[in-house]
Amino acid sequence: MHPRLSITPLGLICAAALAAAACGGVVLAADRPAPQANPGAATATPLPPGSTVVARVDGTELHLSDVEAAQQSLPPQVQKMPLAQIYPMLLDRLVDGMLITEAGRKAHLDQDPEVQQRLKRYEDRLIQEAYLNKAIKDAETEDRLKARYDTFAKDKAGREEVHARHILVKTEAEAKSVIGELEKGADFAELAKKYSTDPGGSSGGDLGYFGHDDMVKEFADAAFALPAGQYTKTPVKTQFGWHVILVEDHRVSTPPSFDEARQEVTQLVAHDAVDTKLKELRAAAKVETYGLDGKPLPPSGK
Repeated sequence: MHPRLSITPLGLICAAALAAAACGGVVLAADRPAPQANPGAATATPLPPGSTVVARVDGTELHLSDVEAAQQSLPPQVQKMPLAQIYPMLLDRLVDGMLITEAGRKAHLDQDPEVQQRLKRYEDRLIQEAYLNKAIKDAETEDRLKARYDTFAKDKAGREEVHARHILVKTEAEAKSVIGELEKGADFAELAKKYSTDPGGSSGGDLGYFGHDDMVKEFADAAFALPAGQYTKTPVKTQFGWHVILVEDHRVSTPPSFDEARQEVTQLVAHDAVDTKLKELRAAAKVETYGLDGKPLPPSGK
């Protein structure tokens, strides 16, 4: 079964229109005749970027910044499209949205209890996001990043790693059959492409380098026990199925440089900042939680 998609009527309109745009079914703004300049017109005062008025609906202005923001809320493949390509359709949809919103307000739907409740939830999410983003931004100083990198590098340094390939099958009999073919000289990567049920089978079962803790114990124990160039002579069972493992290399890792690890370290600092902030908030508040039966739950330990 597939999860149900929740699509608003306006979202459905936008999706259909933008699908047409993605297929080239729109007239690009660049293709339209340029307006003739009026030499006698007074020079307008330049507006801040994004504040250009692109539509008025009963006197309410729609700005270019609204169009740009709407584009960023669309699927990634549409976000990457030139704005000029989807501008006419997107502008029409935003105008439609303004008309529908105004009609809803005139019908006093903005006072509907369910609408008010949903607005409150949305407002809460926006505030939460803004609060945590500020905590993360405050934490991402160069000194903090470098300090976190030192811990990160220490954890990475001197770690034993193996470079391995594997073939994953459903049954022990299938794994034994694969081993039989290897004993006859078959190429491991080709067998992985042919038999492995793991998505990595298409790349010859290559797992790259990994540490012992990166894999489930049964798999890691078998891989780290093998010399380079050897494969498991008996199938290895894990929660995922039956594996045949080939180890290509052993090495002791060296940590990446600060610049190479910057993105990963930044994510670690962000995670630490959120975790610290949540602990501070919980410590300063009285939190009581209850189970589905209404009985108090023990502290979560966070």
